[in-house]
Amino acid sequence: MAKKAKTVFMCSDCGNEYPSWQGQCSYCGAWNTIVEHKIKVLEEPALDTRRRTGTGGGRPVKLGSVGTADYARIDTGIGELNRVLGGGVVLGSLVLISGEPGIGKSTIIAQTANNIANTYGPVLYVSGEESEEQVKLRADRICGSISDNFLIYPETNIENILAECENTKPCFLVVDSIQTMYSSEVDSVAGSLTQIRACSGQLIKFAKENNVPVFIVAHVTKSGELAGPKTIEHMVDCVLSFAGERDRDLRILRSFKNRFGTTDEIGAFRMSSDGMIEVPDLSGSLIENNESEEGSVVSAVYEGSRPVFFEIQALATRANVGFARRTAIGISQNRLSLILAVLEKKAGISLLDYDVYVNVVGGMNTNSTATDLAVALAIYSSFKGKASSKRIVAVGEVGLTGHLRSVANADKIIQEAIRLGYEAVILPAKNVRKSDASGNIQILGADSISDAIRAYLK
Repeated sequence: MAKKAKTVFMCSDCGNEYPSWQGQCSYCGAWNTIVEHKIKVLEEPALDTRRRTGTGGGRPVKLGSVGTADYARIDTGIGELNRVLGGGVVLGSLVLISGEPGIGKSTIIAQTANNIANTYGPVLYVSGEESEEQVKLRADRICGSISDNFLIYPETNIENILAECENTKPCFLVVDSIQTMYSSEVDSVAGSLTQIRACSGQLIKFAKENNVPVFIVAHVTKSGELAGPKTIEHMVDCVLSFAGERDRDLRILRSFKNRFGTTDEIGAFRMSSDGMIEVPDLSGSLIENNESEEGSVVSAVYEGSRPVFFEIQALATRANVGFARRTAIGISQNRLSLILAVLEKKAGISLLDYDVYVNVVGGMNTNSTATDLAVALAIYSSFKGKASSKRIVAVGEVGLTGHLRSVANADKIIQEAIRLGYEAVILPAKNVRKSDASGNIQILGADSISDAIRAYLK
């Protein structure tokens, strides 16, 4: 049917549409992000094939009478990836994986594709950014023996890709990356909001109709967020983020959304010449120093289904000129300012003319408030020049009143501390009263930051 062009204005940050241009997006608040796009629409109404038909025939049914599906999963052959996905890749699911350039997205996906091809059947790897030779060089290095079922297809037209899927009948599809794909039905360049949305919609339809899992690689913006309209994150079943420091080999795969598993689950890998190597004991690999030192305190957070321990280091040194500096790596700068204010008010130390530096060792980044107590104790230890006499773990949220608030999964953190050989754990008093953990470890409860400091230096 004939089509005509239509002009719409979209926000490049969130994908919200407007009938005319305006300076600020009223949905996300960003300025100068509204851009013009031309799309093609049908002149006459046609049959809408996008509607889903369920067992209810379009009528309401009792929720209790609806049957639930036991979702079948594919083993990726990588234990840490299976953990983040909730036990494996669900058939018919769409997984979006993002990360900075060179972080290892294509590496881990190539390893996954080769493992699935060896076990389940044909895998189609659609490469929109690299040639067959480039993908082959990487696969030779990280996979060793390449499966005969591992198929590479350098193509950017989504209609050609779906047509090839009808011929090869893959059991797993990889699209690297969605920003390079385009649809002939959309009159705009590849990578535009309309193209990304149209291509994603066709991939979702293919995955659901054929029960084939699809992995989509996506670029990120300078701020580390997914590039493209936010509606794509709502359309897919799982959103994974691959992160790490360029000067370190540790990589963290985190789940921000998962319809078939837990969110905020993490998987740990180390980048090597042979590809991504799993790190099942993340806590043991992050902590190298087993001795108690001045300005160093071990803390823990519960990520997904396991506790993760890491070392927090602080340095308080007298400022030479100008205003005192506050530098935080791995924790929020705002949290550091809050903790410094509480220490000055409730612990009786003056940091006005002291530079304060805080670093989470190992390249970890944490936004959890459970690390507040460890940060406070590390700063106090550096300022006073004193260290604890025993190997100790500190976990707790510091409130503005100086009191400690409880944290989740304290019992599991205690059990992990016992496994790692720590002598004591400092917890908020409320966690100690609720705890039923037992073992060869001293559990110290503290109501306030002052109580925690006394317990730490005892």
